[in-house]
Amino acid sequence: MFEIVVKTENRERHIRVSAEELPGLVRRIGGDHDRFLVVQRIPDLPDVFAQVWHEAGGDYTLEYRDGAADRHFQSTADGPEAVIAAMAGWARQEAGWAGGLAWSLLDTGPAREVPPLDLDEEARAELEEHVREVLVGGYSSRSELAELAEEYLVTGDRRPVTREQAEALADRLWLERVAEQAGWRGETDPERLTRAFTALEETGITARENFTCCRSCGQSEIGGEGAPDARGFVYFHTQCTDSAAAGHGLMLFYGGFDGSSETTVAIGHEVVVALEAVGLHTEWNGDPGRAITVTHLAWRRRLIG
Repeated sequence: MFEIVVKTENRERHIRVSAEELPGLVRRIGGDHDRFLVVQRIPDLPDVFAQVWHEAGGDYTLEYRDGAADRHFQSTADGPEAVIAAMAGWARQEAGWAGGLAWSLLDTGPAREVPPLDLDEEARAELEEHVREVLVGGYSSRSELAELAEEYLVTGDRRPVTREQAEALADRLWLERVAEQAGWRGETDPERLTRAFTALEETGITARENFTCCRSCGQSEIGGEGAPDARGFVYFHTQCTDSAAAGHGLMLFYGGFDGSSETTVAIGHEVVVALEAVGLHTEWNGDPGRAITVTHLAWRRRLIG
């Protein structure tokens, strides 16, 4: 698997695509509403990406940016094979990956200057603390964090944080977290959780992480998430994520799609078994009306973006 995310014009998002999948994604572009791919690394890094544009019957336009406006290059190719080779080399971070194409520096204009935040120390600290809380949860992208930072202190017509300031703040805190996670070793508890949820999916239980904003929305929407023959579900919502990231454990909500207490209890037991199989600890007394709590969590979810 390549440690990349591929985003398409028609809003698909492919995480950790394989060497076999990437060529198909490149070859398919060219039709209406499916003319480009944007590829970022995992974790996403500011101003580091590759992208390709293609319309049916025309050449492929390939670009990559390597951290700043004066490191933004463009090339063209008359067919997909050269693009596939370049993108695969970029994804692998191979030395000399760009050598197969002729590149030119792309003039994107002068770098923008972002004025410092015009906030007192209390408001600045409150804003940074809130963004960090969501960042530690690990499910938000840089753009989502920037949107959060821009909107958090809005009152009436007063918007004290511009979009550019919000992006700069989000990028700074994001890079701090990227540096922190570089010291993590081995599988983390959130990765164990994902492994358990993947196993549950394979047995016919719809399993969703960080799903909706609250339990009320989760209960109303989970039925539309899984396969038609799904037997039941398990999920946790964003408030549960916040709690886990703060060190308070993770509550899981579960049930059967037939609405019976017996099925709900059976699903609950399957969830507990799957969690314990990956080394996670749970608290649940078998009551179908009580959430399952995953305890003793070290919430270190690696960023994707």
